[in-house]
Amino acid sequence: MSSRSRILLPLLTILLYGSLYSQQPAEEPLRVILLIGDGMGLAQISTAYYFGEAEPNFTRFDKIGLVKTNSISNKVTDSAAAATAIATGVRTYNRAISVSPDSVSVPSILERLRDEAGYRTGLVSLTSITHATPACFYAHVEDRDLHEEIAAQLVTADLDFFAGGGLDYFTKRADGRNLYAELAAQHYRLDSTDLSAPDPDRRNGYLLAPEALPSKVEGRGSFLPDATRMGLDYLTQTGEPFFLMVEGSYIDWAGHAENDTMLIEEMADFDATLGIVLDYVENNPNTLLLVTADHETGEASLGKKYQPHVVFGQRKEIPDEVAIRFHSNQHSAVHVPIFAKGPHEDLFLGIYQNNEIFTRLLAALDIE
Repeated sequence: MSSRSRILLPLLTILLYGSLYSQQPAEEPLRVILLIGDGMGLAQISTAYYFGEAEPNFTRFDKIGLVKTNSISNKVTDSAAAATAIATGVRTYNRAISVSPDSVSVPSILERLRDEAGYRTGLVSLTSITHATPACFYAHVEDRDLHEEIAAQLVTADLDFFAGGGLDYFTKRADGRNLYAELAAQHYRLDSTDLSAPDPDRRNGYLLAPEALPSKVEGRGSFLPDATRMGLDYLTQTGEPFFLMVEGSYIDWAGHAENDTMLIEEMADFDATLGIVLDYVENNPNTLLLVTADHETGEASLGKKYQPHVVFGQRKEIPDEVAIRFHSNQHSAVHVPIFAKGPHEDLFLGIYQNNEIFTRLLAALDIE
């Protein structure tokens, strides 16, 4: 072989492999689905095992971690500070909506994916869409009770799909603005009465209650699984990547009310919603699903339920069932679980602070 051939052969090899490599399709961006069970600790999840009619969908996860929930200002967080940590990666004070401890706005994962990666976006909640947890993904205010300001920020948030309550914050406002009309003027298809089929060619919004939707025991029906399925179908249709957050809000409210029947019903509803999302992930493998909580509510436990039995001729109380017990009607400081399924699911193993969910999600998405 001539010296010239010895030089050209490696160059041709490099060019060939370079050409083949350049023809490989780029890795498709991940779809991201985040389910938040507000107030959902391990005891709440356990009710799905002991009181559910079928095996819970939580059993379909292999990757589980634990999340520490305390805020900057309090050992026991509220939903606003916890959702801010999850949504932005910044730990802050109780009542803050996606602002730093010195009240500076910080971008959420929804906003970053929308602006930096062209993601479609969606939110589903059982409360007002301006309530603390959903608000942290699109709004920035110093106090969670500023519902009218939060609603005004939704008008400019460019959400592709949202469903929940809170109509009054858009239409019955101190400043006289009709934000419902302003959204319609932005080519949103809106509905305030029914979870009707979305328009595939427009952005869609549903404000189906003056404030929060009713609980399951009050007759809410299948809104949460139905709205979640609708959001998934709508966001998937273009083939673009998307971010969807779904909140099971009344798990928290059941703890505040110390209502075991409400808790059982809400966890069953959340588990049914989870089943829909897990089926979607299994049929769309380029999807990362995270399921977690902002905090636990009620200091709930499952203990012995005593029933009377006759033993050796004497009536005795012998435990044969479990009972839900609440030890307060407030939030607690216990760690909450995080479940992960999909590409890079191993990133969410371990025990870590809640704001690390954000940083680990960015790592999964290869975003700095």
